[in-house]
Amino acid sequence: MEPQAQQSELLNSFMESGIYRLDHSDVVFIDPVRLLNDSYSRFRLSPSAYYSRHFSSSSSPTPNKKRKRKRKPKHASLNERELCAEKRHQQLRPLLLNAHRKLLQASQLLNILPRIIVETGEPLHCRQLELERLAEHNFVELGSNWRAPFCEISLSNNPQGLGSGLPEARKLVPLFDNMISVESDGDVEAEFQNSTYILPQRSFFLMSDLRHVRKLIPENSTEGFNFIVIDPPWENGSARQKAMYPTLPNRHFMYLPVKELAHSDGALVALWMTNRQKLQDFVEKDLLPAWGMSHVTPFYWLKVKPDGSLIGDLDLFHHRPYECLLLGYVNVDLNSECMKTIDSLKESRVIISVPGAYSRKPPLEKLLSEYIPGQRPSRCIELFGRELAAGWTSWGNEPLHFQDSRYFLEK
Repeated sequence: MEPQAQQSELLNSFMESGIYRLDHSDVVFIDPVRLLNDSYSRFRLSPSAYYSRHFSSSSSPTPNKKRKRKRKPKHASLNERELCAEKRHQQLRPLLLNAHRKLLQASQLLNILPRIIVETGEPLHCRQLELERLAEHNFVELGSNWRAPFCEISLSNNPQGLGSGLPEARKLVPLFDNMISVESDGDVEAEFQNSTYILPQRSFFLMSDLRHVRKLIPENSTEGFNFIVIDPPWENGSARQKAMYPTLPNRHFMYLPVKELAHSDGALVALWMTNRQKLQDFVEKDLLPAWGMSHVTPFYWLKVKPDGSLIGDLDLFHHRPYECLLLGYVNVDLNSECMKTIDSLKESRVIISVPGAYSRKPPLEKLLSEYIPGQRPSRCIELFGRELAAGWTSWGNEPLHFQDSRYFLEK
């Protein structure tokens, strides 16, 4: 097949699936909006809302003021940990450059990228202004307030929507420290303090702090989770400075009941990490052994702009345009069928996408489905999640963060 015809075929598949395999390699470009929309029946995510950071005027440097960039310091000025981090980066650099080169060679994909992040006909400027005015509830503060036990969220029992002609009935349930489930086969609208939230079909969430995480452990290990995604609020100076979310001391994450949450037949665990060497050391020496996680393989998420260029200089020491995703397994029987799945996951791979809001991660289930052991459909859970997905359980102190109705459009 001619290269142009191959790209056209891949492009058609991408428009349906949200996944584009670059040059039939282990490098993939994904559109998170297309992947997330699989969770919804009546609503869909607004592309310009998801990718709003790329249109913000505040994100562009002023004409008369050059933005100072902290480049990689000279090796003589690096301490031992920084030298280790730089060595790791240099080893990884060829893999990332090769992945980015494959993206730049996919001309048909690059041509449609600007149209992916702004849907034709969508009022972009209105959407931007709306999101800038968005006064989101601070669920972290609300959950720590003495009034938290009295907070209730109202759920509609009519997944067809207000215009369906069906009678509208709602039920009130406690919002905090309470497992809330959407058992219908349609999206549900929920109301809390004059805000509306869109809950995808067959989703579950528990909004609580770390003290209540053990409520998630199933009574029977055969009802455990096959896929566990963890995006911890690592100690992070950048997050504190931007007041994006509260962080926790790293040692607290050792008490997450990962083994108890995993299915007795094994589970794939996906752990998002920053590039700090101190964190890398902690995860390798302390965290993974505490969780019983083995057969670990690193994947990398490379972030690009709508024109395909990297969001920053690859060699900026403190602001690399990529993040690490560690994949490994727990509760693995070396003689089980699970080992066939593990054997297929031995090489580092690269995921490329245009990022959304600060610290928002791309969805992983469809991308990693072949590596998830056990039953189908898989039982999936996200720890420290800030959004919901159909068939998933989400836990954290703000799982409704990206569920505000103003992030959505009706289909």
